[in-house]
Amino acid sequence: MQSMQMQALSGKELEYIADSISNEDLLLKQCAATAATTQNEQVRQVCLQHIQNHTQHMDTLTQLLQQHQQYAPTSPQ
Repeated sequence: MQSMQMQALSGKELEYIADSISNEDLLLKQCAATAATTQNEQVRQVCLQHIQNHTQHMDTLTQLLQQHQQYAPTSPQ
């Protein structure tokens, strides 16, 4: 098995990842607000599961950025 060499992410890819992190954060906050205010236990449980999912997605995206940080250009492209 050959090792894969990481390449720098393009500006467009970085923007897409940043937008995805923002979207996950917004969804996480909306689920948290709903879980905190709902009287329906089933809705609350579903929201709590979604909070975990969105947190995991944010963590994955953040790790991706950190892994590629050393390959980032030092000046805008």
